[in-house]
Amino acid sequence: MKTPKYLDMKGFLSFLILHELNKKKLCGDELSNVIGKRKGSKLTPGTIYPTLKRLNKLRLIRMKQNGRKKNYNLTKKGKNELKSTYKIFNKLFVGLKSKIKK
Repeated sequence: MKTPKYLDMKGFLSFLILHELNKKKLCGDELSNVIGKRKGSKLTPGTIYPTLKRLNKLRLIRMKQNGRKKNYNLTKKGKNELKSTYKIFNKLFVGLKSKIKK
């Protein structure tokens, strides 16, 4: 998949993290791999961990230390935020076509 040259897609990282954690608990490396597959390249620790720290501070996710591994899951507040975001995304993006007119 070709990355847009002029349009910034960085704002979707928090949404994608909440979306994936809604499916199941994951550690940072697992999140990086799952989101990286969507993006086409693995996320760097400098990208994913500051976002996880911010989401944890906002109490949208919860971190549980298991040895050296930190596992993350969605909180009730995070689920409510994700539900609101899904509604906005549906309103904004439903019906958009990926075909470009010639």
